[in-house]
Amino acid sequence: MPDLHTFIAGLPKAELHVHHVGSASPRIVAQLAARHPDSKVPTDPEALVDYFTFRDFAHFIEVYLSVVDLVRDAEDVRLLTYEIAHDMVKQSIRYAELTVTPYSSIRRGIPDVAFVEAIEDARRAAEADLGVILRWCFDIPGEAGLESAEETARVAVDLRPEGLVSFGLGGPEVGVPRPQFKPYFDRAIAAGLHSVPHAGETTGPQTIWDALTELRAERIGHGTSAVRDPRLLAHLAEHRIPLEVCPTSNIATRAVERLEDHPIKEMVAAGVLVTVNSDDPPMFGTDLNTEYGVAARLLDLDERGLAALAKNAVEASFLDGPAKAKLEAEIDGYTESWLQ
Repeated sequence: MPDLHTFIAGLPKAELHVHHVGSASPRIVAQLAARHPDSKVPTDPEALVDYFTFRDFAHFIEVYLSVVDLVRDAEDVRLLTYEIAHDMVKQSIRYAELTVTPYSSIRRGIPDVAFVEAIEDARRAAEADLGVILRWCFDIPGEAGLESAEETARVAVDLRPEGLVSFGLGGPEVGVPRPQFKPYFDRAIAAGLHSVPHAGETTGPQTIWDALTELRAERIGHGTSAVRDPRLLAHLAEHRIPLEVCPTSNIATRAVERLEDHPIKEMVAAGVLVTVNSDDPPMFGTDLNTEYGVAARLLDLDERGLAALAKNAVEASFLDGPAKAKLEAEIDGYTESWLQ
């Protein structure tokens, strides 16, 4: 698919499910590890390839948190955020909603105001210097319990950075029921934030139902197990509730055994609004362009099909109407020019 890969590389895109720390490139992770020599994270970018090979989802969380521990001051936060935008430019990403976990940084000693100022400074600089629009989803690290939920809601609602658009829930799903987080989502929604929890990645469809009914989810992070419940698929399709699908991530964390078995085909066949995303790209040895290539193979997409997939992400985003129309027009213009 050489021509298709070239098309994908230049296709204007939006990304809706990508984690802040999980987007740290090996170069940046190695630099951070060198600054914090007490960490067990390798300082050699090549050694990071082996370090980022996961046995299962629990091991992924363990490795992920070790990288989180490298982000210890506001300078680390600002550097990481701006460099992520640099990587996005290379992939023709015009807009991204990064999932940020303030609690992890705050409890490691970064003052909440300094953390928010660092990501906001990087966001403004990225838009001015690089033309990339960044927005934030502040998410609760579910494994840290209700204390983390309270702190995340407090920072989101009380400090409310300009770039913040949504409120999420990440981390392990097993043993972390969604209904317990309802009061915190209620508070965030009342403050005008959108609800975008992870659900149904490593657990069954009931977790997705809980996210919909208890957390009032407007989009579902992953939603891999939705295909096991035809009624749920029909509900998602009828109400145009998007799924943030991350194929390579699902394989890396063993949520799906083989790429050929990925349920994205059944999701699309059921009429669900599917977006394709990279999740924690360097950790999984991928990027958004690679994920579009994977989707092209799994769904048998040509250039117009890939453009439609890119427009799904725009539709599902929290951009305002004029900004959506502008990006959709850019996608259409690029596609028509390519096909002439």
